[in-house]
Amino acid sequence: MTLNHIRPWRNIYRRESRQIMVGDVPVGGGAPITVQTMTNTLTPDIEGTLAQIQRCADAGVDIVRVSVPDTDSSAAMKDICARSPVPIVADIHFHYKRGIEAAEAGAACLRINPGNIGSPERVREVIKAATDNNCSIRIGVNAGSLEKHLLEKYGEPCPDAMVESGLDHIKILQDNDFHNFKISCKASDVFMAAAAYQQLADATDAPIHLGITEAGGLTSGTIKSSIGLGSLLWAGIGDTIRVSLSADPVEEVKVGYEILKSLGLRHRGVNIISCPSCARQGFDVIKTVETLEKRLEHIKTPMSLSIIGCVVNGPGEALMTDVGFTGGGNGAGMVYLAGAQSHKLSNDQMVEHIVEQVEAKAAELDAAAAVEAAE
Repeated sequence: MTLNHIRPWRNIYRRESRQIMVGDVPVGGGAPITVQTMTNTLTPDIEGTLAQIQRCADAGVDIVRVSVPDTDSSAAMKDICARSPVPIVADIHFHYKRGIEAAEAGAACLRINPGNIGSPERVREVIKAATDNNCSIRIGVNAGSLEKHLLEKYGEPCPDAMVESGLDHIKILQDNDFHNFKISCKASDVFMAAAAYQQLADATDAPIHLGITEAGGLTSGTIKSSIGLGSLLWAGIGDTIRVSLSADPVEEVKVGYEILKSLGLRHRGVNIISCPSCARQGFDVIKTVETLEKRLEHIKTPMSLSIIGCVVNGPGEALMTDVGFTGGGNGAGMVYLAGAQSHKLSNDQMVEHIVEQVEAKAAELDAAAAVEAAE
C-alpha cells in the first residue's frame, strides 16, 4: 500500500492531456512535469549562451528557450542547438522567417503565435518547416500582447480574452493539420493567469505550459510564482513550467524544482526541512542550512534531510527524513538515519558529518535504483 492510499489528502490528480515531444523530452500525457528557463545572453554570443545553458542543465533544467529576434541570432542557432545538452525552444515574435530558420537550425520547438506572423501562406510555411524538421510549437498567449480586436471586444486584458486568443491560435494550427503543439496563457496578475489557465484546461487537451509572466525579482517573483503555479499544479493543471524571474536563469530552475518538490510532483536533490530557529536552538540553524544548501548542490538523488535546532520538533521531523540532526545541549546534538536515532555528534563536526551521511545515503539509493532498473 502506498502513502497516497494511506493519506489520500496528498493526492494530486493531473489533468489528462495528449503528449508531444520537445526534442527527446516528452511533455504531457502523464510525463513528468518539466522545468524550463530562458537564456538572457545575447543569442549571437554563442559561447556565452551555451555556457549559461550548461549551468542551467547542471541545475536540472529540461528545456531552455532562446530568443531569436534577428538574422544574427538565427545564424547562431544551428551551433547552439547542436551543442546544447537540452532541447532548445526558439522564441519567435512576428517574423515568420525567424521561425523557419530556427526550425531548420535544429530547434526542438518554436514559441510562436500563428495569428501574429502574417498571412495564411506565411503561417503554412512555418508549419511546414516545423513538420519537416520534427519541431513542435508552443502557442504563447500573453495578457500584455493580446490582439487588438480582442482588446476592443473585451475592453481590457482578461481571462476570457486570453483563452479566446489561445483557441484562435489552436484553430489555425489544427486547420493546417498540425497537432504537435502545447499552449501557455500567461499574465503578471496571478488571479488573471490562474483563471485563464483553468478555462484553458477545460477547453483543450493540449499540453499546458505554466507561467506567471514578469513575476518580478528573486524574492517577490518566487512568491508570486509559487502562489500562481502552485495553486494550478495542485489542481492538476500543468505539464511543463517556467518561473519568470528578474534573476539568473539558474535561480528559475531551482525555484521551479522547489515548487514541484513541495507538491510531491517531482523530486531532485536534497529536500532540506529546517526550522526558522529561536532562542531554544542548540546551534546556529540559519548559518548551518545556508552552508549545507551549498555543500549539497551536487547531490541529484531525491532524498530528505532535517536540520532542527532543538528537541521540541526535531525528533518528530527526523523520523520522517533520510538523514536528520536535532540540536541538544552542551554543544552536541543527535544524528538520525532512516528515521531512527543513530549517534550523538558535536556541533562543530556537524556539517562535515552530515555531508558524508547524505552522500552515503545518496549512493545507497542510487545503487538500489540501479538494481531495480536491471530486474
